[in-house]
Amino acid sequence: MSRFVYVMLDGVGVGALPDAAAFGDEGADTLGNLAALVDLRLPNLAALGLGNLHPLRGVPPAGRPLALPGRLVELSAGKDTTNGHWEHMGVVTATPFPTYPQGFPEEVLAPFRALIGRDVLGNKPASGTEIIAELGEEQVATARPIVYTSADSVFQIAAHVDVVPLEELYRWCRLARDLLQGDHAVARVIARPFSGRPGAYVRTKDRKDFSLAPPSPTYLDQLHERGIPVVGLGKIHQIFAGRGVAEELKVSSNEDNLDLLLALLAERREGLIMTNLVDFDMAWGHRNDVEGFAEGLEAVDRRMPRLLDLLGPDDRLLITADHGVDPTTVSTDHTREYVPLLYYPRPTTAPDASYQGFMRDTGATAFAALTGEEPTLGGRVIERLQPERGWAPYPTLAPCRPREAYALSGAEVETGARVLEERFGAAPQTAVILGSGLDGVFAGSEEVPAIEYRE
Repeated sequence: MSRFVYVMLDGVGVGALPDAAAFGDEGADTLGNLAALVDLRLPNLAALGLGNLHPLRGVPPAGRPLALPGRLVELSAGKDTTNGHWEHMGVVTATPFPTYPQGFPEEVLAPFRALIGRDVLGNKPASGTEIIAELGEEQVATARPIVYTSADSVFQIAAHVDVVPLEELYRWCRLARDLLQGDHAVARVIARPFSGRPGAYVRTKDRKDFSLAPPSPTYLDQLHERGIPVVGLGKIHQIFAGRGVAEELKVSSNEDNLDLLLALLAERREGLIMTNLVDFDMAWGHRNDVEGFAEGLEAVDRRMPRLLDLLGPDDRLLITADHGVDPTTVSTDHTREYVPLLYYPRPTTAPDASYQGFMRDTGATAFAALTGEEPTLGGRVIERLQPERGWAPYPTLAPCRPREAYALSGAEVETGARVLEERFGAAPQTAVILGSGLDGVFAGSEEVPAIEYRE
């Protein structure tokens, strides 16, 4: 039994899928659009072949990548974390999970209120940080939980830890999970505890997801049945409702996650070590934080040399994602995209081309590597170099223009103005600019008075 290290870059997509327009995601490209805005410094991921699987400004294709690069297609009807992970492990979701852009109907809330013995606050799609800022003080005063959702299929419950003990919040989530079945079977019920004082509420690290169980066996189940240890870092255990995961290791951030992953490898831990780097999705993607997303990628890149050093000759490393979450778009939702494949070490007989396959190829490959058996839940073993969708030539990149050469066209300016007006209303007639953040923008304009800072 070799070791198989499986790293999920949560939300790091690589270009819109052919059906992206049906999901409102035409033009989405998490990595590509990010690279167009930020100077990415990813030398180690570039050496593995990140620039060989997708055109990325500043990340050139490697002449001989260390890993097999590729792009994988999602077949499931959705772009959720849950169905993305399930599909990687052999389960395709044919029916999308329900979402609630108008909030939850009374047929859901009435029995939930009865089960917990109190009314709720909120009941709308919202950012988690914004809704506790809006309703946190009322939650503390009334002890009513804040119930909210997002563009994802989630039922989230937020409560202050000094008002609703953590175990009580988890109990409410279990009640909601049992209630939300059938037509209202959301992918995840999520506990969102927070702490602090009015004006300074913060979410704690005790978030907990209560996911639907996969509707059929996964490759994790099959590994467990054969006695192959499966260690899940971060939210892996919760996404699969605990099934097939022998050991759950909690982490608080990508950095914490990578520290623990390297420690497990140094201990020579065996079996499947599967981790999810959730900050790309939760901390940066959903908040359209382009700079944070880029810095997160660079942090992963810095760990790559040590990770590769800890792998033995029979070990395998697979890096992929579950969906996109393009931080450069107006939307803060997940995006329907191809996901990357970096499979290390690169098979010696691999052609100088990019593997084009399906998500479930990854689970099939892990299963075959760890058991020596033929996979039975769909997907092809990547090392056999027979991708169902074939091979794609490595991309070629045109020389990059200097950053200062970029300029907006008149049409782009008009589009930007229209989007701003639609979101925020008519433009104001007066702007007060504090500090020097826009220094030089209005140079030469006689209509803009300036006030010395000391005044």
